[in-house]
Amino acid sequence: MEKHVRTRRPAIALLALALMAAGCGSSTQSAGSENATISYAIWDKNDQASAEKIIAAFQQANPKVTVKLEITPWAQYWTKLQTAASGGTAPDVFWMNSLNVRMYAKGGVIAPLDESKADGLPTAVVDGYRYDGKLYGLPHNVNVPALWYDKKVFDSAGVKYPTADWTWADVQSAAKKLTDPAKGQYGIMAPMWDQAAFYNTMLQAGGRVLSPDGKKSGFDEPGSIQGLEFWTNLIKEKSAPAAEVYNDTDPIQLFQSGKYGMQYGGSWLASTYWNNPEIRERVDVVPLPKGPQGRGVVVIGTANAVSAKSEHPEASKAFAEFVVSQQAQQILSDSGGGAVSGREGTQESWFKAFPTFHLKEVFDVAASDGVPYPVSLNTAQWQDAQQKLLAEAWAGRRPTADVAKEIAARMNEILAKE
Repeated sequence: MEKHVRTRRPAIALLALALMAAGCGSSTQSAGSENATISYAIWDKNDQASAEKIIAAFQQANPKVTVKLEITPWAQYWTKLQTAASGGTAPDVFWMNSLNVRMYAKGGVIAPLDESKADGLPTAVVDGYRYDGKLYGLPHNVNVPALWYDKKVFDSAGVKYPTADWTWADVQSAAKKLTDPAKGQYGIMAPMWDQAAFYNTMLQAGGRVLSPDGKKSGFDEPGSIQGLEFWTNLIKEKSAPAAEVYNDTDPIQLFQSGKYGMQYGGSWLASTYWNNPEIRERVDVVPLPKGPQGRGVVVIGTANAVSAKSEHPEASKAFAEFVVSQQAQQILSDSGGGAVSGREGTQESWFKAFPTFHLKEVFDVAASDGVPYPVSLNTAQWQDAQQKLLAEAWAGRRPTADVAKEIAARMNEILAKE
């Protein structure tokens, strides 16, 4: 599954964090005054090389601090983190996402950070890490949804490639032309992805996932329903495959099969597709097409959080702050990994790592149209309801509008208890 989907956790596990004591029990040790060894936990082995280079640079500037890198695969990361946090032994610094940050902040697991250190980072991403008027994560990368397409499929159907000026109508028209039942070929993929797909189309039709104050669902609004129907209509018209096709095979692997013309997917797919020599030559990317009300783009980014119970709070905060510094952000960008650095002025080398992909254009659009990933205190709980109910619409078993209204009702019940 895609990284944007990898933000969800069992609601009961998150709720448990809210019951944890908020005491810090930390010392006053600074980054450079005494020897300190701190732990740094991440979930993606693909980022090991850049993380090690950033650690080396930090240690060179702070010779009394040793940073130990811990890599835990995504499938085990949150369970391991929750267990450690419950016992007061969370890593000193660890990766956090915007879906979970509020629960960890409320539970007293993570410490507030210096707002000024986020200056120069994307506002839409930074805002996702605020809770109760304070900042609890420093985002070190940014991921943007975009439209990926297979040039070979377009060429064989005689259809012109997508451009930054495309609209929904262009997508729908091209998807129909690219579909060839005799070849088992579809014009577009329609997995039930939120950040890379249907959250954006909801916004682009004038809808929303949550009200601005986070207290009310927007799923029952006309624009939101229209944004969801963009996808269910593509499936109904057979321009996209039936929903069950994704049950056995990951959509990212399916797209590389050469049987699909287009895919809404994140910028993080750049490294995956570039590392496949055959796919590298076949695919390219453009900004998300515009909807009836314009172009909403939901951006996300992974942040570094600091344990509220770290024995070395100053060293830990100093390291988290260093990761978003100009120097460290340039190291991240130069590594050409799955995510681009968040700090403006450091991203060019990442774009150059994938010279045939039009990624800079994608990020330029997101800079003006980007909005934060929609979250509340118990996001995981209402997202579970969202995904289960939407499956009924994606499978064609219930009208999309009816499902959207039920999602809104269920969300409002959950939001009222926050």
